[in-house]
Amino acid sequence: MDAIELQVLAGALRAACEEMGAVLIRSAHSSNIKERRDASTALFDARGEMVMQAEHIPVHLGAMPTAVAAVLDEDHRPGVSWILNDPYRGGTHLPDITVITPVFAEGNELLGFAASRAHHADVGGRIPGSMPADSRTLDEEGVVIAPRVLDEAAIDELTARMRQPAERRADLRAQLAANRVGALRMRRLAQRVGLDGLRAGFAEVLDYAERRTRACLAALPDGTRTATDVLEAPDGDLELRVAATVDGDELVLDFAGSAAQHDGNLNCPLSVTVSACVFAVRVLTDPDIPSSAGAHRPVRVLAPEGSLLNARPPAAVVGGNVETSSRVADLVLRAFGRACGQGTMNNLTLGNERFTYYETLGGGQGACPDADGPSAVHVAMSNTLNTPVEALERTFPLRVTRYALRRGSGGAGAFRGGDGVVREVEALEDVTYSLITERRRHAPPGAAGGADGARGRNLVAGEPVGPKATGVLRAGQRLTIETPGGGGHGAAGSPPGSAA
Repeated sequence: MDAIELQVLAGALRAACEEMGAVLIRSAHSSNIKERRDASTALFDARGEMVMQAEHIPVHLGAMPTAVAAVLDEDHRPGVSWILNDPYRGGTHLPDITVITPVFAEGNELLGFAASRAHHADVGGRIPGSMPADSRTLDEEGVVIAPRVLDEAAIDELTARMRQPAERRADLRAQLAANRVGALRMRRLAQRVGLDGLRAGFAEVLDYAERRTRACLAALPDGTRTATDVLEAPDGDLELRVAATVDGDELVLDFAGSAAQHDGNLNCPLSVTVSACVFAVRVLTDPDIPSSAGAHRPVRVLAPEGSLLNARPPAAVVGGNVETSSRVADLVLRAFGRACGQGTMNNLTLGNERFTYYETLGGGQGACPDADGPSAVHVAMSNTLNTPVEALERTFPLRVTRYALRRGSGGAGAFRGGDGVVREVEALEDVTYSLITERRRHAPPGAAGGADGARGRNLVAGEPVGPKATGVLRAGQRLTIETPGGGGHGAAGSPPGSAA
């Protein structure tokens, strides 16, 4: 395949994944998907290798190959899709439900798979929104779905165990619709270039992504770089370590020495740790490289089994997917001399038996060696939008009383870190709240002499609460989140470019 043919095919695959995402977002019922766009899509070959993904949610996409691997050896038939969310069998955390649809050519020959993953606003469990700040076992966090066939009976059975079942059914059907579009586009590609041509094209795209990633890694100086950081568990800090070794055109990320899994919910299945590493490597190399499994081949991730970053079931994981993944990305980027962004998704869940609302909030990005960090953006493993105030107030018994930049929260330096935001919400009826946040005790670090970003802060009815908190917000009370700023890069007053 010549260079032009390769780029045309890669573009067609990328467009198909983006179209899948558009169908999912436009078909979904929940604000979490249709407004915040907390969903991702990808296409896989018949061997289960991810050929292309849309530029959606990093923590979804790096882990989605594990989900396809979980159903790869099943008896696949045309029109039969699969569903799962078990973090220890292909999932990330329970609200992220994956739907996988096999794609067949004429003659029932398997071409590959179309997959979509979406964060559902509720999947059952102890509290509305299925994001408890204090969970200790997986069952507390919601319905655990081992890989199974997704048909109408399964949809009815599963959603009956979740809050707002009609909304859950609508969102699952939106995922099925997205997968059908992906399957249609893959079949049309096969008709255009032939079955053998498509298979060869898949292999070419994977190899091309691998070559470009290896070239970027080879440009980095060989050697081992280390970094340490902490997670803010309710009962104290948990230390994480990484040793990043560049050897020619390969990279090994070894997390030996990191904290053991604990009895809270900051644990990660290995797939989430790998996902965060893949994101960080993409930042360090070239974001224009086709986003496929080929780009992952030169990277090896090592995390001791039974550690916080490779937990064993039935450990709770709801915070690990959103917060620990952010810290893993920070660790890798910090090892390579980058200033850290806010390092948290600032997870907020509000709800009762009538509704559930889930939000992740933007903050400050770390400064680059040659540019200030952007303000009020979703950083690292989150790539969602916010829920627009108009949509939030129209849909939920909530009022947004303040939404503003947290000016001056970015770290000073030759290049400043981005500023965080302030989001204040008033409850119009009694609701349960859950906060899973980070960087409340430890500031996002700067680099090369740059100052740290400001720590975040959570307040309920004007009183500070910890980084992990749950309780009841009474009608008329307000919950305020001040998100962290990003770290600065280079000493303040140094000439531009000298910090690099």
